[in-house]
Amino acid sequence: MHIVAIAGSLRQGSMNRQLAEAAGSTVYELDPAIQFTLLDWADVPMFNEDIERPAPPAVARVREQILDADGIWFFTPEYNHFFPGPLKNLLDWLSRPVSAAQGQVLDGKPAAISGISAGGSGTAIAQDHLVALISFLNMDVMNKPRLTIPFGFSKMNDGVLDLGDSLPYLERQAQTFLKFVANR
Repeated sequence: MHIVAIAGSLRQGSMNRQLAEAAGSTVYELDPAIQFTLLDWADVPMFNEDIERPAPPAVARVREQILDADGIWFFTPEYNHFFPGPLKNLLDWLSRPVSAAQGQVLDGKPAAISGISAGGSGTAIAQDHLVALISFLNMDVMNKPRLTIPFGFSKMNDGVLDLGDSLPYLERQAQTFLKFVANR
């Protein structure tokens, strides 16, 4: 099984990137045979039909990684009650047909969503918006459990995420998502 994680923040030390890395460690502890990859997509350009065909190399690379994945796990921050613009841009690229013979690469892919934020909503509002979009793109969304971690700065220690009492919730989501993907 291969899970691809998408951290919605491009910042290397972001809370959501660190949450994705913690999820990767959790998945490895559950089953070392499962491949968990954190998608590198910082070089994906802004979507523009003028450069859509042939796809820019970064887009072609990301599409191939998504196509090879058995499941996609999103880790999104919440910016102004929404998921980040760069994540929307990535999804715009991924939602486009690869060619006349091949559709978009997200179609039917199992998806899970997690997030950590500085505010009190714990990314719940951003996650709802993300679910609306990826459902429209025909992803198979695991709606429960979702992981929303509020007041994220209280879980940071010198820039390093310490999940503490949130770790069991991440473990539960990981177990459930692996079963969700395996049962497809």
